[in-house]
Amino acid sequence: MRAADLPLYYNAVAILEHNLKDRADKTALFSPSRNLTFREVAHEANQVGNALKKLGVRIGEAVGILSFDGPEWVTAYFGILKIGAVALGMNTLLTPDEYDYILHDSHARVLLVHQALQPHIEKIRAGQPFLEHVIIIGEGGAGDLDFTTWVAGESTECTPTNTHRDDFATLNYSSGTTGQPKGILHAHKDLPLTSQLWGVNVLGLTESDRTFAVAKLFFSFGQGGNLIFPWYVGGSIVLYPGPPRDTDAVLGLITRFQPTILYNAPTGYAMALAMPNLTKNYDLSSLRLCVSAGEALPAPIWRQWQERTGLDIIDGIGSTENYHIFLSNRPGDIRPGSSGKPFLGYELMIADEHGAPVPQGDIGNLLVKGETAASFYLHQYEKSQQTFRGEWLFTGDKYYVDEDGYYWHAGRSDDMIKAGGIWVSPMEVESTLLGHTAVLECAVVGKTDTSNLFKPKAFVVLKPAYAPSETLAQELIQYCREKMANYKRPRWIEFVDELPKTATGKIQRFKLRD
Repeated sequence: MRAADLPLYYNAVAILEHNLKDRADKTALFSPSRNLTFREVAHEANQVGNALKKLGVRIGEAVGILSFDGPEWVTAYFGILKIGAVALGMNTLLTPDEYDYILHDSHARVLLVHQALQPHIEKIRAGQPFLEHVIIIGEGGAGDLDFTTWVAGESTECTPTNTHRDDFATLNYSSGTTGQPKGILHAHKDLPLTSQLWGVNVLGLTESDRTFAVAKLFFSFGQGGNLIFPWYVGGSIVLYPGPPRDTDAVLGLITRFQPTILYNAPTGYAMALAMPNLTKNYDLSSLRLCVSAGEALPAPIWRQWQERTGLDIIDGIGSTENYHIFLSNRPGDIRPGSSGKPFLGYELMIADEHGAPVPQGDIGNLLVKGETAASFYLHQYEKSQQTFRGEWLFTGDKYYVDEDGYYWHAGRSDDMIKAGGIWVSPMEVESTLLGHTAVLECAVVGKTDTSNLFKPKAFVVLKPAYAPSETLAQELIQYCREKMANYKRPRWIEFVDELPKTATGKIQRFKLRD
């Protein structure tokens, strides 16, 4: 399948609405709060679209969704797409300052926010030059619109905007090497293309599948795997609003809703393996396949999961820039520890620093070419030039290919750390630590934990008035937890007398990693 196979004027709401022909009354969405059929989702999405139009939302305009995974997230998403606006899925784990940046950068005039996250927005709301309307999912404050009331009187019919297949449909923000989030836009065409190229051709999704993702809908990994791909083939989804680290709740929902496909990060599988009596206390019998992405899946975790559950994990690599997975193992063709092989729709190249292909077995920079790649970072020209290189997308990952054609991850091309499947900028963590009165200098690198997964570790030089201690180390970790998203905090603090540096004063992080 190629972009040219789609109509020139195409709206990705078709991924939902094609199901109204033959399976309108099938349960499309399962969640702890309520279940919805395809017809019910479509009706509420139409109400959202009509309500947004009354607020003056126009084609190409970003509309923010800051909410935990639930029915309202989904109906808002498709309501936004249907009127030709851009669905801005916002990370629920960020700080008010980060939301302030995203709202400024996206120019969003309308934001749908869950009541539990509303206080984060209230802290920065007065300084927003573009934000005009806030819709609360749940109980709202004075002057705000309540989601249920807001859509209640709207018609369940809505005419889709005749969007071009290259019009923008989604906007996600991914952390950069400087800590400044990067806005990544994807077109309507990217959603069905990825659904077919990976969801159907590689994973083998069918109408009978029911997916469940621990990765949230604001991530392209969760959004594609647990919304777009299953509905593209008429399958169902299970939504989980809670935190990924609540392994008991995750496994409990699998027992309750009986999905056939599980999406999780390597950390999630490692945490599940740590549960006593995993297969005795939880019913995993409905699962036929598991998927991992976000960071490389260590082979020991793959083998332990297969031994404990009898289930294979399909590991691959994707990126928000490419919307989803572009290199993958596949059912019946798995090499544990590797990222698998290329598949139809994407061309890969491992290149040296000059862009020339390296010999097989040599480590180089991974580049990907395909029709689902974004074109640029919003308002970041220089970073766009570094990443989007003509037809090729520079992933920032180091890879090599073995003699059988399997691709193996060898680390990052920069100093970024992926903790729990989410990119963490060392500079951002360092900047936060330097705000503490005891810290003179610091450097953050990635360190593997007992499950061979990367987490941030900080090397800290203290000011003369302070002495190293375990109490101070815990205080610094707690300080970071309060100042930034929790997953970005350092897991370890090591006090040192000085940091290794170059002659020009640059910190040599590779020495700390060694």
